[in-house]
Amino acid sequence: MPYVNIKVTDDNVTVEQKRQLIKGTTQLLVDVLNKNPDATHVVIDEVSTDNWGVKGETVTNLRKR
Repeated sequence: MPYVNIKVTDDNVTVEQKRQLIKGTTQLLVDVLNKNPDATHVVIDEVSTDNWGVKGETVTNLRKR
C-alpha cells in the first residue's frame, strides 16, 4: 500500500491540478513499481506560505521581494 504525501504552498493550486497530481503520481507508482492503483494513496497538503521556510525566511517574505 503506497502512500505519497505531496506538500505545496496554498496559493493558486486548482482542483484540476490536484486531480492531475493524484492521477499522475498513482500512474507513476503503477509504471515504475508495479503497484496496485486501488491500494495507492496520494495526499496533498496545502501549506500557508507563512508556514513554509526557505533560506531562513518564510515564502511569504521571499515572494514580497
